[in-house]
Amino acid sequence: MNKFMEKDLVGIIVGGGPAPGINGVIGAATIDAINHGKKVVGIVGGFKSLFEGNKEAIIPLTIERVSRIHTAGGSILRTSRDKPDNAQSKFKHLLNTLKQSGIKYLITIGGDGTLYMANWIEREARGLISIVHTPKTIDNDIPIPGGFSTFGYQTARHVGVELVSNIMEDARTMGRWYFISTMGRHTGHLALGIGKAAGTTISLIPEEFPEEKVSIRKISDILTCSIIKRLSMGKDHGVAIMAEGIAEKFDPEELSRCENIEKDETTGKTRLSDIQLGRILRILVRDNLNSLGIKTPIVSMNIGYELRAADPIPFDIEYTKNLGYGAIRYLLKGGSGAMIVVFEGRILSIPFVEMLDSKGIVKIRKVDIKSEIYEVAREYMIRLEEADLEGDRLKKLAKIAKLEPDAFKERFGYIVKSSLEC
Repeated sequence: MNKFMEKDLVGIIVGGGPAPGINGVIGAATIDAINHGKKVVGIVGGFKSLFEGNKEAIIPLTIERVSRIHTAGGSILRTSRDKPDNAQSKFKHLLNTLKQSGIKYLITIGGDGTLYMANWIEREARGLISIVHTPKTIDNDIPIPGGFSTFGYQTARHVGVELVSNIMEDARTMGRWYFISTMGRHTGHLALGIGKAAGTTISLIPEEFPEEKVSIRKISDILTCSIIKRLSMGKDHGVAIMAEGIAEKFDPEELSRCENIEKDETTGKTRLSDIQLGRILRILVRDNLNSLGIKTPIVSMNIGYELRAADPIPFDIEYTKNLGYGAIRYLLKGGSGAMIVVFEGRILSIPFVEMLDSKGIVKIRKVDIKSEIYEVAREYMIRLEEADLEGDRLKKLAKIAKLEPDAFKERFGYIVKSSLEC
């Protein structure tokens, strides 16, 4: 690329983890830009390449090269999460690489981390580079107007439902439980979406635990009671799906007694990415059940990487074409510093400043647990409820647990009380 320097190029870069539909944005933006007389380049390897000043990673994109990539998963430009420890000092290097490569317009594709980088570049470029962002994440946690999903989420949920539905049938056939954890660093959109559509026994998300720290015992008791309630209904199997973000709320000291997790050498804090949420809860729930004389096979597993690079479903293919088109039209009209969204049948731009909080951090969209949408999901879960702690229901549960009704209520009643307080 550096051998035939051009000016006013359109650059496209991908940041963060994969999500179905990335290639759709790349293809649509490339085709529309070329049709309007612009030359387009892709930056292979994400921001890592720019921080390293790797101009060889900047490659030309043509209509022929991108015209059929929209149906494929992954990213033809790859991506990366890598960010140097001294990003502040190396940022000028990144900016100079963009400028020296002749990139006048930049389209970023990514989640909240990439949006943060896009805002940083736009602010420091001082008008020399126009930048626009397209929202990508299977976590679905970027606040798009009207609750519209980020691209990639719908496909990830679709594939997740297919996987979990198969696991549900295995659970029924084998007479066992599955504890499944899935992606969602801060929110439970994906876990709840998969669980609701597949009809899992219970879905657990971080938003339903507003307290700063959540006891692992509490989570294990919730799952224990779901198993007991299913047994009282004559069912010896089930599937629980949980967002990995729940682990971020665990007390590190309590966690250290359950799992040997290494601490980060720099910060001294527990590496949450190493936590095997399903495995920890499987062991705790198994011990709970054993203490009550209940023998139930439980299998823990994780799904997430299977979802990120899947071929996009038609929803995300159409969606990303709209975003790629909207990104180019916004840039060529002189726009900069905004995210492209689809809202009520229109392609709109939202200024970066509206996406940030008072500290300049990208806002996170959480599941609204007071909404009717969440209420519907809860209605179909099998979990301990207030009505279960009275009369015949309580007697049936206590009988399964081999406890007196009052003893069962004393042991597990706090779960319902804390849930009602939310």
